[in-house]
Amino acid sequence: MESGGAVSSEKDASVAAEASSYTYWVREVREDAAPLPVPRKLTPDDLSNHSRQPPPTHLGSAWNRAGTWEEKNLNKWASDRIKELLPSVGSLEFSGGRAEIAEVSKCIGDAFLVTVRNKKRVGYTYELTLRVKGDWLIGEEKKKVKGCIEIPEFSVGELDDLQFEVRLNEEKDVAHEDKLRISKDLKLFLQPVREKLFQFEQELKER
Repeated sequence: MESGGAVSSEKDASVAAEASSYTYWVREVREDAAPLPVPRKLTPDDLSNHSRQPPPTHLGSAWNRAGTWEEKNLNKWASDRIKELLPSVGSLEFSGGRAEIAEVSKCIGDAFLVTVRNKKRVGYTYELTLRVKGDWLIGEEKKKVKGCIEIPEFSVGELDDLQFEVRLNEEKDVAHEDKLRISKDLKLFLQPVREKLFQFEQELKER
């Protein structure tokens, strides 16, 4: 009987020792602690204040906040704008006639906006053909003459040196000397065309 009691006492002591090896942490909540924030719905004033925040200082897309390299294709805008601007030159009057740019029949090139190191740069390269038509006094009769102005490839910063060639449609009843005179007249389109392209270049830089 004594040996059984001794074993029981040893088991009780072992269980008590094991239980005492665990520590329980209880978080005490102080009565004077600040309450947790409660979510609230934004009011119209909150939204208005947010809209009045200053715009971001970085250029380019929202994802490119570091202002690293980013290139944007502007071909569609640039081609459409060139086709709008050049015919708006209007008619030019000459000593023996008048002519106008009917349309931009060829507009081949690229335009782009590059953002690098949080700075904006634009570039373009284009090749154009402008269809022209007009009336000239040839002999004692006014005749309709058609042709084109071909502008070879030009790029940003090169408009001061812009040049073009004039080509007239074949007209059997127009003498060679008259064609030379008409071609010389059409070359007067150079300055107004250059001014329109300067406008295009400036608008491109402001995009």
